[in-house]
Amino acid sequence: MAKYDNAKNLLYRKVNTRARGVHHNFGGDFRHSKHKKKETPEQIRGSMSGKKDRGLDYTPLFRFLLSKVGSNWDEVFSEAKSRLDKTEPIFWIVALNPDDKKDYVRVGESSYFSGLYVDDNGDLQLSNPNLKANDLTPHCSCCTHTLNGVVF
Repeated sequence: MAKYDNAKNLLYRKVNTRARGVHHNFGGDFRHSKHKKKETPEQIRGSMSGKKDRGLDYTPLFRFLLSKVGSNWDEVFSEAKSRLDKTEPIFWIVALNPDDKKDYVRVGESSYFSGLYVDDNGDLQLSNPNLKANDLTPHCSCCTHTLNGVVF
């Protein structure tokens, strides 16, 4: 039971890699580098491990960050960091510098999330608080596009 409680607190989840239509760009990482004329460090060391992390979904992290808008960034960051495997996904939607902020960020094929930034007071803020799902247009008609979980 303790294992379940610990997994419930994580801010990422494994994607069902056996589901139909789920693609993670498998293969080709080592295969395309082993026959090059110049030897790479991977060839010398003999590592065949991939360069990409596949099969993880950080949607719970993004929803957590959106729920903490207006809160102190240091507290939010320390809580998120303790519940993640790595900190890089936090900075996919959070800009530490107000000049780097974006209205929205595309995560995956058809999922968009509002951009966040840390203001001068050290609080987490929305880059564009007036942005709604109806303001965006889908780039194709075959997929379901969402902004913060709302279909557009």
